[in-house]
Amino acid sequence: MAKANAVYAQSGGVTSVINGSAYGVIKAAQKSDLIENIYGGLYGINGVLEENLVDISQEDPADIERLPFTPSGAFGSCRKKLPSLEKNRADFERIIEVFKAHDVRYFFYNGGNDSMDTAHKISQLSHDMGYEVTCIGVPKTVDNDLPVTDNCPGFGSVAKYNAVSIQEASFDVASMHHDSTKVFVTETMGRHAGWIAASAALAARTENDGPHIILLPEIAFKEAEFLAEVERIRSKIGYCVVAVSEGLQNPDGKFVADAGTVDMFGHTQLGGAGDFIANLVKNKLGIKVHNALPDYFQRSGRHIASRTDVEQAIAVGKEAVRLAAEGLNGEMVTIVRDSDSPYSWSVGHTDIANIANKEKVLPPEYIREDGFHVTDAFRQYCLPLIEGELWPEYSNGIPLYTQLKRNLVPKKLG
Repeated sequence: MAKANAVYAQSGGVTSVINGSAYGVIKAAQKSDLIENIYGGLYGINGVLEENLVDISQEDPADIERLPFTPSGAFGSCRKKLPSLEKNRADFERIIEVFKAHDVRYFFYNGGNDSMDTAHKISQLSHDMGYEVTCIGVPKTVDNDLPVTDNCPGFGSVAKYNAVSIQEASFDVASMHHDSTKVFVTETMGRHAGWIAASAALAARTENDGPHIILLPEIAFKEAEFLAEVERIRSKIGYCVVAVSEGLQNPDGKFVADAGTVDMFGHTQLGGAGDFIANLVKNKLGIKVHNALPDYFQRSGRHIASRTDVEQAIAVGKEAVRLAAEGLNGEMVTIVRDSDSPYSWSVGHTDIANIANKEKVLPPEYIREDGFHVTDAFRQYCLPLIEGELWPEYSNGIPLYTQLKRNLVPKKLG
């Protein structure tokens, strides 16, 4: 394929290391013999549909170098899920028209399940329309629920953030429980897959350390059994620390925190699994409970990001460009675990069709038999992903994060 331009875009909930993948794509694209200019889609696929393409060549090189140390989406992300080609072909045709107008032949989409579906459809339609666009998926999700890949960039850092935060909160409760808080509850992200909630287990060095109970979406919530476990732990050590996934479900399959609405992806809006558990304990057991919701903090905590996570985020970005240069199309970069001890990894790839609209949940061997905690097999899997630190530069005690200028390429279409 002749030398042409490329577009990189970010999609879905952002992470503390997604800009590492942006950095990897940009640096590799700038060195590629096949890519003339690299543009950024402003606010994900919206930037393509609206022909708002960031001219990355106008950014200060120093700001580009700081991208791996900056959380959130430097080019703006989105929650836009495009309908099927049969229902809304016009949007996909518009994307191809914008690419054609700007001589874009390479598209790198950095996101999760739904983002891979979009990249897959664009790859298919570009072929049908006679304007070939090479589409490569760059994995990203704190939920760690993409199949095929061993893990997802973004997960290692949110796991580290939650484990550290819960360890520190557990020390707090241990200090105060004599005449104050008896049960501490924290709610983690994770709609159908309990990877983030499970990672809280890494805070515990002994069975007496919090979290003492982990409530996973893979295990149906049973009120009586849960309350009995809280009382058992409290009678043993005096207090109980609980980590609960936002996607916790009742035995009938309904979310305990179903808010009654849906988001842009058509997913049920969840609001308050932690509140639900805290109120249950308070009302049924009559003891003092404190509830915390890390929410955006957990996925944006770059100051405590995992070095492994940052390095993998950069690597999948670079590999995406290499795959495109090799002539592959409709592929997503994967992370391959080569060894557990010592931990080692490499990058691979898979057909995007193996990823789009699919979810990887916690396997049974990672969940303790009683359903209230995880196994040593999970710890062996997860511990390497939170290893190491790669500190950002600080100024006056605050991390020095970068904000791009995001100057746009002149529009060529109406």
